[in-house]
Amino acid sequence: MRTRFRGITVREGVVIPGAVGWGEFCPFPEYDDREAAAWLATALEQAGEGWPEPVRERVPVNCIVPAVGPERAHRIVAESGCRTAKVKVADHPVSLAEDIERVAAVRDALGPGGAVRIDANAVWDVDTAVARILEIDRAAGGLEYVEQPCRTIEELAAVRRKVDVRIAADESIRRAEDPLRVAVAGAADVAVLKCTPLGGVQRALEVAEAAGLPCVVSSALETGVGLGAQLALAGALPTLDFACGLDTLSLFEGDLVTDSPRPIDGYLPVPHTPATPDPTLLDRYRHPDPDRVAWWNARYERVRALLNR
Repeated sequence: MRTRFRGITVREGVVIPGAVGWGEFCPFPEYDDREAAAWLATALEQAGEGWPEPVRERVPVNCIVPAVGPERAHRIVAESGCRTAKVKVADHPVSLAEDIERVAAVRDALGPGGAVRIDANAVWDVDTAVARILEIDRAAGGLEYVEQPCRTIEELAAVRRKVDVRIAADESIRRAEDPLRVAVAGAADVAVLKCTPLGGVQRALEVAEAAGLPCVVSSALETGVGLGAQLALAGALPTLDFACGLDTLSLFEGDLVTDSPRPIDGYLPVPHTPATPDPTLLDRYRHPDPDRVAWWNARYERVRALLNR
């Protein structure tokens, strides 16, 4: 990865060939087999079944600004071509001054009419969230929304009652015991959907309907192979009111797909079929550690057995 993001510098996973195309199995290492099963279901749907027909041919996307300094943040946004930026905040406990500088730089790069959203990855308590949202909202000249400021549904609801900024639920949906039954409507204004950990495009469409909220599709840091499922979901949603968090290939030094989708004027095309990894790139990015390869193969076999029960 170009910059540490979500605490990692290297992204790992497995790509799987199937009757329709290729899928990608890439749950983060700390996820247990039960949680990883939904990730494998997405990969198997992509490789073996394909996706529903899209209702749009392209989707608006936001650029992603990691926890970097203001000058680099400004450059990322200015070079992205996007009119919406999602900014990572709360990278460490005393990050507020850095967060404000980063958000102000992003606002300057976007100019009038651009939208700034922030993602706190559920690290704040309610009082901290309220105080910091108010300060960062001022620096941003108005935030479009704040993604997962706190961990629980109850905390999100408490924050939502105290601020005039939209609240978006991410982890509260995708890491719920049953995403189809989690009651987010009173706690959030926007549902962030990540197709990969939700179990596939079809399952994510059902979660979107159950949530009853405007939806944003966001990446789980897949390569160009797995990103196709996220784009297919964004293309199949009946309505799409917000830019999606799918410009994540820009976070990587390379990709497995030769013609990786890149935003044009802030939009990405919706694929009709899965992307095929380039054999040369597969060789280039094959993990060099045989023990790590064995770890992933064993994990795949365990999770596949879990799905087949």
